[in-house]
Amino acid sequence: MFKKFKMHFCLLEKTATFRKNFKTTIMKKTLLALLLVAAGGVQAQNLYSYGFDPTVNDLAVDGWVTLNRSASPTATVWTLASYDGTDDTAPFGGLSTPGQDGAENSFALVNYTSTSGGATSTISNWLFTPTIEVQNGDVVTFYTRIGKNTTPEDPDASYADRLQLRMSTTGDASTQPTAGPTQLGSYTTLLADVNPNLTLTDYPTSWDTGLITSTISGLAGPTMVKFAFRYFVTNAGPSGANSDIIGIDTFSVDRPTAGTSDFFATNFRMYPNPASSVINLSSATTQIQSAQLTDVNGRIVKNVSFNGVSEAQINIADLNTGVYFLKVQSALGTGTAKVIKN
Repeated sequence: MFKKFKMHFCLLEKTATFRKNFKTTIMKKTLLALLLVAAGGVQAQNLYSYGFDPTVNDLAVDGWVTLNRSASPTATVWTLASYDGTDDTAPFGGLSTPGQDGAENSFALVNYTSTSGGATSTISNWLFTPTIEVQNGDVVTFYTRIGKNTTPEDPDASYADRLQLRMSTTGDASTQPTAGPTQLGSYTTLLADVNPNLTLTDYPTSWDTGLITSTISGLAGPTMVKFAFRYFVTNAGPSGANSDIIGIDTFSVDRPTAGTSDFFATNFRMYPNPASSVINLSSATTQIQSAQLTDVNGRIVKNVSFNGVSEAQINIADLNTGVYFLKVQSALGTGTAKVIKN
């Protein structure tokens, strides 16, 4: 049966003019590259960062490429949000359209109109990054959410969505999928798969719960790569049981500082990570003396003294969702690690 309504970040009505709400004026390019963020004496090198802000970003100008390889593909591709705040069809309900960082319309999105096929259609809609040089241990993070404003009375999504983050290790020579929804081109490395089982409960429903992180491994050395977001949903489209609308924001590739991160990996065990309430620390080689958490702007958010123990626990329940740097002082030296608070 044809679906008459779907959630567009807030119970939006389907229309044939969906994409008109998302046209974005071309704006001046901005890109953060090789930004050193001081975090309480710990250096984290930002290799690439992109905020999807239509006031300063334009996907095509900034080297991002869109490609719809869905079955029975339409003209719908990934785009920056451009709600005008004059009606109640804005994402997240009401007239407000914030991205993860709070700025209006500061996110990219794609939706179920990627295919015009029947109930068995598959969506495969791609968004490719520019070329970025990475190495093993680099950390990729981004935020994603569906367009469902859940409530205690209605906690589930109305339609299941799925997102993959893939990587091609051939840089500028990377090949895109040539035809059809199953082809990958050279993007054969899967870094993240959000809601692969297409359930109504496993895709983040808010930016606060939508942080995705992946650590790069398996490379022979420094490598020029491209990443790709793939909106990948089976049984999708206007007549399918799955697919609605998803957004992404705050894409970042970071490199933990060499030396202190190696010392941490050798001497400490930390779990869970990501964590929501507490972080457990242990060491079989040295005694833990103190721990310090800083945010990405270098502000110290927590200091804890342990006075020489082999096991310790840090309460992070009071911290905001996001990325932090943990510096652990021990009898043998200092180690640092990246911590994700969800």
